[in-house]
Amino acid sequence: MFGDFDINFVIFGVMPYVALTVFLVGSIARYERDPFTWKSASSQLLRRKQLILGSILFHVGILTIFFGHLVGLFTPIWVLDALGVPYGLKQWMAVIIGGPAGIAALIGCSMLLHRRLTDPRIRVTSTMPDIAIMVLIWLQLAIGLLTITQTLQHMDGSEMVRFMTWSQSVVTWNINAWVTVVDVHWLYKLHIFLGLIITMLFPFTRLVHIWSGFAAPFRYLLGRSGYQIVRSRRSLPLDERRRAFDRRQAKTRPSSATTPAE
Repeated sequence: MFGDFDINFVIFGVMPYVALTVFLVGSIARYERDPFTWKSASSQLLRRKQLILGSILFHVGILTIFFGHLVGLFTPIWVLDALGVPYGLKQWMAVIIGGPAGIAALIGCSMLLHRRLTDPRIRVTSTMPDIAIMVLIWLQLAIGLLTITQTLQHMDGSEMVRFMTWSQSVVTWNINAWVTVVDVHWLYKLHIFLGLIITMLFPFTRLVHIWSGFAAPFRYLLGRSGYQIVRSRRSLPLDERRRAFDRRQAKTRPSSATTPAE
């Protein structure tokens, strides 16, 4: 019955759809159930310098990697051909830009993970999902950097085209997309597998605060049209204004009505 079973079909053919479904449905469900948990639960008052440096390195690096993957994997191949962009050039750009970004993100993630694990006060406020997702991201960054060793052996762009074809075939519901990457190096496969795991865990961890970062500008511009920011020009301190208001209220308050006994 299972003689023709292929684990590659499960990971690269079925798992992407499972991961995307959990990602979207889980994010919506968490927002509907408890929107106030869409936060990163910052501990910025503790070991602030390490937090700032680690956070900057991590976020700059990870955002560069994210948008690099997004553009690199989902730009249609015919667009590259129409623009006359050689596949080898695109591959070099991925290495030159993605390599330093990955190193920066890995250093930043290491600093944040070290801070969270070694400071007793931060460790007490950390949950297991917080630590687990940071460990997974650290592993994903390390594996991603290791894939450069394989990428440098295929600088003609042939491997890059295979991953572009697989990614675009998945979003166009091509059931045979998995065949494209079935024989790539195991480091690439592990990198994709771990990325899908992180995608599925996204709605249930602190990573969900990323949604707030993307949605905040639109929510402010489109959803809060009845509000405006006003800068007060009053010179009196708040306490004095409050006492003046109380005096005015006392003057305008009607006198107590007399009772029949009086």
